[in-house]
Amino acid sequence: MSFITIKNHQPVPVNTIPELEYDIFYNLNISLLAEHPERHCVLYFGYRVLDVIRLMCCVADDIQHNILISSSIVRSDSKLNSFSAKNLSFERFEREIHENFGIDYIDHPWLKPVRYSEYRIDKSKTIHNYPFFSIESEELHEVGVGPVHAGIIEPGHFRFICNGEQILHLEIQLGYQHRGLEQLLLDKTKLIQRTTLAESIAGDSVIGHTTAFAYLLESLSGTVPESEVIYSRTLAQELERIAVHTGDLSGICTDVAYQLGSSVFGRLRTPIINFFQEWCGNRLAKGLIRTGYNPFPFSKALSERLTTILDAFEPDFVEMNGELSKLPSSLSRFERTGTLKYDQLLSIGTVGMSARMNALNRDIRMSHPYGRYPELNHEPILKHHGDVYSKVQIRKQEVLQSIEYIRKWLNQIPESTKTQPQPVTLKPDLFAISLTEGWRGEICHAAVTNNKGELVIYKIKDPSFHNWLALALSVRNNEISDFPVINKSFDLSYCGHDL
Repeated sequence: MSFITIKNHQPVPVNTIPELEYDIFYNLNISLLAEHPERHCVLYFGYRVLDVIRLMCCVADDIQHNILISSSIVRSDSKLNSFSAKNLSFERFEREIHENFGIDYIDHPWLKPVRYSEYRIDKSKTIHNYPFFSIESEELHEVGVGPVHAGIIEPGHFRFICNGEQILHLEIQLGYQHRGLEQLLLDKTKLIQRTTLAESIAGDSVIGHTTAFAYLLESLSGTVPESEVIYSRTLAQELERIAVHTGDLSGICTDVAYQLGSSVFGRLRTPIINFFQEWCGNRLAKGLIRTGYNPFPFSKALSERLTTILDAFEPDFVEMNGELSKLPSSLSRFERTGTLKYDQLLSIGTVGMSARMNALNRDIRMSHPYGRYPELNHEPILKHHGDVYSKVQIRKQEVLQSIEYIRKWLNQIPESTKTQPQPVTLKPDLFAISLTEGWRGEICHAAVTNNKGELVIYKIKDPSFHNWLALALSVRNNEISDFPVINKSFDLSYCGHDL
């Protein structure tokens, strides 16, 4: 057997994952994706085993609801054929492996550092001498934005090559934060420390990432969460989707100077995040998601309060979207702006809402369901134009869909018996992978334990890791004045990338 097949959140002994010669490993994973749009790479990473590197590739089959795992042992001074030369969706994974371990991919199309992490193998490569792409021409000019941006925003540099107002090329370089978060998850051994780190991966996706973390540690420890814990996690994840989508609609309206939409959507976001404050004491839901138990069980009183909030929220949200969808000045900025085709989205491995904007059906709630999603028969919202307006429509419809799900769940509150921390002891020599669908898209956490039950590798992938390239491609042939609204329609994470 050249790979092992597992389900989402299913642990397996590390020694059951086949170790292949690199040429076989290479051909296997290229063939798994070739002419199979229902499959995509959810994670490809390496970690040290003594003096060699073990590469592990995780390919999700969205129709069969399986994850296909294979591995290969290589040396850090290896010169390898790149997956990316055959399938571009691997390009950033291989760049990270090259940056961390020095493995040379001889035919990689864009072999540049990804993050400039503190643990990179070549410290001479720094963000200050990043090799930006350039074109020699008297007619073209470059525009640099960042890394320091106006307002409160994280650092990232955007280098445009323009012909007048028309964008020909955009290169996005992040990697300014050097947080070392994956290493911290190994260094810190207390569960509360690791949980706090998981909550800090991306501040606007606290529930999405912490839920992935909790499921992963439960898988590795054999902990089975009770139904109320699963209930609260799933409900909270849909509330997070409502809150951020609504806030993004406000930001998109701001970027096209539609003040009424900006104000109303901004106002509507507030009671949703304030409900998290009532539920667990934090507006971003820090403290709510815990491994093995729920410190803040959902109650009938909270159900009644949330019902009141949604009853006030929904009609205003629908009315404001109705106004937005018939406003010519806004539609002229949304429609056919920042367009990507299905084949482009597929080729670069786009996930989440950024994939669904042009019929690429990537949604973990349907393809690898978890929590309360299996009972819903969830149908993702798909659009077919791949522009800013498609993402505006997805946000609107997903908010209404989430409200429908939550109203159903509010009549099904399970009782809780465990409101105190439970012992969590990781089992030895295991591998597990945890996928959740954050509001941005597919979140992936994976880990390996050693023979003492200690973490030897913890890998995190925010959906932004896939989707920053989609943003860079979407602005081509648009005017540079359209960049702010295109950028906001993706709303990708700097910190979720700069781990």
